[in-house]
Amino acid sequence: MNPRKLLLSKWTAVAPKNKEKHFLVSKLIENEQGDIIACILEAVYSHNEYTLQPQDLKNSAQWLIGWK
Repeated sequence: MNPRKLLLSKWTAVAPKNKEKHFLVSKLIENEQGDIIACILEAVYSHNEYTLQPQDLKNSAQWLIGWK
């Protein structure tokens, strides 16, 4: 996963909760070395924000890239 392309990327939750299915990566949190340690996902439907580690998005049982 390219960190430069992660910002503003679109994701779909495999098991939506509270009608929150589609998400957008709105912010990236970096450490002092410039490595991404967390990302903020914003739900399109409710605008709630959730903090995840970038590795969590690689789990295809929970997340799909793009809006499906």
